[in-house]
Amino acid sequence: MSELTEVDLAILQALQLDGGLSTQQVADRVNMSQSPCWRRISRMTELGYIEGKVTLLNRAKLGMGMVVFATVNLEHHSEELLEEFEKEIKVFPEVLECYTMTGAWDYMLKIVVRDIHHYETFARKKLLQLPHIGEMHSHIAVTEVKNTTALPLSTQL
Repeated sequence: MSELTEVDLAILQALQLDGGLSTQQVADRVNMSQSPCWRRISRMTELGYIEGKVTLLNRAKLGMGMVVFATVNLEHHSEELLEEFEKEIKVFPEVLECYTMTGAWDYMLKIVVRDIHHYETFARKKLLQLPHIGEMHSHIAVTEVKNTTALPLSTQL
């Protein structure tokens, strides 16, 4: 992080809020010319600060109105079982995020589906068919209060 300047952070902030900006538009937002801005973006990409560019889709408009957070415990713990579960969970497009956890749960999954029936089918026919799942609890999101992909770069200045 120490290799980034305030200008670099401003560039990253502009890009994470709108990945479709041209280099010229980013340069204009951070008050610099296009060529140096392009070099900074290229450098930060090479260093791994920029991993890629995506288009964010509106899940509600696409009919994926339900978000479920599922907590999972495995029956047993070994490196092999953990790796097997993690490999299998990556296959499911419904699982947007998967985290190992401290505390009462081994994993927390963020799952997006159309509705409760879609979730039930997913849980029964896919998720619970994975080997070694000992316990699973579903937590259905009711209201989305905040959803962002933007990292808090302003706290790094």
